[in-house]
Amino acid sequence: MEKPKQPAVSDPLPNQTLGLEKPKPPTNKYALACATLASMTSTLLGYDIAVMSGASVFIQKDLKVSDTQIEILAGVINLYSLIGSIAAGRTSDWIGRRYTIIFAAAIFFAGALLMGLAPNYAILMVGRFVAGIGVGYALMIAPVYTAEVAPTSARGFLTSFPEVFINSGVLLGYVSNFAFSKLSYHINWRIMFCVGAVPPIFLAIAVLAMPESPRWLVMQGRLGEAKRVLAKTSDTPEEAQLRFLAIKEAAGIPENCDDDVVAVSKKSHGEGVWKELLLRPTPSVRRILIAGIGLQFFQQASGIDSVVLYSPRVFEKAGLKRDSNSLGATVAVGFMKTASILVATFLVDRVGRRPLLLCSAGGMVISLVILASNLCIIQHHPHEKLTWAAAISISTVLTFVGSFSIGLGPIAWVYTSEIFPLRLRAQGVSLGTATNRVMSGVITMTFISLYKAITIAGSFFLYAGIAAVGWLFFYFFLPETRGRSLEEMEVIFGKKPEGGEEKKKGESEVANGGGEGSNAKTEMV
Repeated sequence: MEKPKQPAVSDPLPNQTLGLEKPKPPTNKYALACATLASMTSTLLGYDIAVMSGASVFIQKDLKVSDTQIEILAGVINLYSLIGSIAAGRTSDWIGRRYTIIFAAAIFFAGALLMGLAPNYAILMVGRFVAGIGVGYALMIAPVYTAEVAPTSARGFLTSFPEVFINSGVLLGYVSNFAFSKLSYHINWRIMFCVGAVPPIFLAIAVLAMPESPRWLVMQGRLGEAKRVLAKTSDTPEEAQLRFLAIKEAAGIPENCDDDVVAVSKKSHGEGVWKELLLRPTPSVRRILIAGIGLQFFQQASGIDSVVLYSPRVFEKAGLKRDSNSLGATVAVGFMKTASILVATFLVDRVGRRPLLLCSAGGMVISLVILASNLCIIQHHPHEKLTWAAAISISTVLTFVGSFSIGLGPIAWVYTSEIFPLRLRAQGVSLGTATNRVMSGVITMTFISLYKAITIAGSFFLYAGIAAVGWLFFYFFLPETRGRSLEEMEVIFGKKPEGGEEKKKGESEVANGGGEGSNAKTEMV
């Protein structure tokens, strides 16, 4: 397979001919606030995954359930969230991105209460079902809304926020586990779940202050509202105008149309998108779909949720026998994930998507191989206390989650949310999210059975192999998207531009404070 051709670099601006980079504009504070509020929905997923890692220990003691039932309880939320993620694409095309976020928060609130108050295993599973649908909605809509609001210069930075809040939720879940673990096992796991019902209340209220996505507004023919939102979320008035014209063109609205409200196609609510994505895709759309689905597949198939969800069991296998010690160690995992994602948010628009993805996947492979090797050594010396092997195992768990969070974790969402064309974006991202949830469900629901069948070391060797295949996929199949407007994505995936290519390049330069060319120094002759 050939390495993908990178998008052409725009002609250098005058200051670039001297080897100077054009200063990047400061992050738009209004767009930052919108991205932050929208991305906070992702905290729900992170909290639920992490809190279950500790709560499952006490649920098993309280409700007297088997390992298999715990395995299903822990992982099935990802399959339930598949329903929410698929439905969210059409829902957000119908009622808008903002109200979809509120809907997600309301569903998760109900699910958290059901889980916390469940009298038995059956009701607990009902609560997981409801919460899973809310998680699916939240996971799909946050990056879509953020990508559509963000200016090009900060799109990677802002679109990585959902992963920041997923990791923040993971950390909060681990802290909740540790904080309530000393209580009676009849009540502590219930408190852990009920605490998760509090954030959705404040989130739903705060989201009412957010504007609607300007791209969704244009699709509905509400041009006046879209222009006002773009004026607030763009770096300059010129960029706001260029974004507005590009969105109108993508939506099929004539450039010379200046009305505040116009009649739109009957397909403005997402009708017919599935056929265009799956049955009759153009070559560029087909490649975009494979890229989005493949990226989400490898994000989960490399085993991150098994490590996060079952980290107490992994630490137990590594030598930490007491519940309090293993739960305490998981807090370190939460801190590592959160710190690493914060680093990634500041690098994604500076070094690009591809370099971070390749470094991330490479670090994951190395970490998994070392972790598996050390667990294998511990397993073959069951009566010896191998402190050094245990220390290395715990350290490589931290480097694994750190490597994941510095690249593959956030960029899977950044990349998937920005590559689909406007008319296909919501439902295209929902397909990627559905793939993510299916793989997460498969991985988490099979981990205990897998390590019983091939040992825990063998499980991590398997994940290392999958991550290595993912590295090859990223290298050969994913072009760089940094510095390109959302409306240009089909071009870099192979679609021939309709008319003025130089116009397209010029729009990118204005939208990104100099475009891709501003990030590449010209050689001096």
